[in-house]
Amino acid sequence: MSPGMTLFAVQAILILGTEDGARIFAKYFSPPHAAPTGGASIPTHPYTDLKAQKAFEKGLIDKTAKQTGDIILYDNRIVLYKMESDVMLYVVGAADENEILLYNTVLALRDSLHLLFKQSVDKRTIIENYDLVSLAIDEIVDDGIILETDPTIIVQRVSRAPTQDLPVGRIDFSEQGVNNLAQLGKSKLSDWLRQGL
Repeated sequence: MSPGMTLFAVQAILILGTEDGARIFAKYFSPPHAAPTGGASIPTHPYTDLKAQKAFEKGLIDKTAKQTGDIILYDNRIVLYKMESDVMLYVVGAADENEILLYNTVLALRDSLHLLFKQSVDKRTIIENYDLVSLAIDEIVDDGIILETDPTIIVQRVSRAPTQDLPVGRIDFSEQGVNNLAQLGKSKLSDWLRQGL
């Protein structure tokens, strides 16, 4: 791996309201490892406290409110953004980051929200379905590392209901034995409780 390259690609994912610049969702990422001695430094974000984050977000919404593009360089960071009705979706990366990868990330976020909500992506819908938005963003980016950019896979992972019973045909013998033992324990415990009451 060359000295300047890391897996850490995203510094922040933001969803801000366009009317008042209010924060709807904000997640800032720091590199998980310290910079190696003598090597290239891993980019970090200077927005460690809430005041600095709010100032960055306010400046960002002011800068992109009248823009027609999808990418800007702001505060020595690449910012890719998409506007959806009354919200702005932002993906922030280092100045030397791959713009195409960041652009695919913001598109994955936008398209995933469209597929999840099956309606307009607006401030009210995002707030009402905050859990799904948070899960979708966690499927896209983990600790600043982009994991998935295919919206259909993201939606499948987020909206899939947990399975209650596993099909017996797919369980190997050791798991089946543990499941049988657990069922036996449940039945014995319920018999014991009924006899004691």
